[in-house]
Amino acid sequence: MVSRKHISYILGMVIAIAAISSLVVRGYGQTSSISQGEEGFENEEEQVEPYIHPRLRGLDTWVRPPGPLRVALQAGHWKAVEAPEEQINLRKNTGASGGGTTEWEVNLSIAEEAKRLLEPYGILVDVLPTTIPPNYWADVFIAIHADGNTNTGVSGYKVAAPRRDVSGRAEEFAEILSNAYEEHTKLVWDPNISRNMRGYYAFNWRKYDHSLHPKTVAVILETGFLTNPHDRKVIVNHPEKSAAGIAEAVLTFFQVSMATST
Repeated sequence: MVSRKHISYILGMVIAIAAISSLVVRGYGQTSSISQGEEGFENEEEQVEPYIHPRLRGLDTWVRPPGPLRVALQAGHWKAVEAPEEQINLRKNTGASGGGTTEWEVNLSIAEEAKRLLEPYGILVDVLPTTIPPNYWADVFIAIHADGNTNTGVSGYKVAAPRRDVSGRAEEFAEILSNAYEEHTKLVWDPNISRNMRGYYAFNWRKYDHSLHPKTVAVILETGFLTNPHDRKVIVNHPEKSAAGIAEAVLTFFQVSMATST
């Protein structure tokens, strides 16, 4: 028969062994965890390179393609039904209208007149519809649009550069265009530039294949309000005024560019 003293001794040994085992297990667990954390995560961070969008790779050594100066004039909403699947919502956006005129007609008229003014200077001018060719590049891109508002008293034009401007010169061109456009049309400046203007889909090379090459100097121009009688008289009846402002801005920008590169 096992004595009471013997039982106490055995229980004491069991408790002691359990306590030591617990300390050992916790100790190894902590040491192992810290070791894995220090070695595993730190090594992973060292090995993972910062994410670079595919269309930004190589831009640090990018060189302008040879050839004549190229300008793209996009007639907003023109051929919208032909927008690609990735921009299918554009097919439903027919733009503004007023006085019996639809926006794309005004935009196309101004774009074609501006092209006529620029081509004698040896500039290659592309008049683009809603769909932008994948990774399209030009020295300058202008998206030509017209505004609309339920309040027919709202008036004015506006120019905006992209939120993300890899070219580094879009804001400069936007200012030149704004000054020239106001001079030729005598329309007032509308300061209500929306986030959608700065995030215009043609600028969004991070999301869409059918968008501009990041090095394209790009802006969007709202020529005036089709719903305002005064603005409409200018942009519908006298598209040559809007076109003259665009052409002067492009020529001025190219002169500045040439001057700074010499």
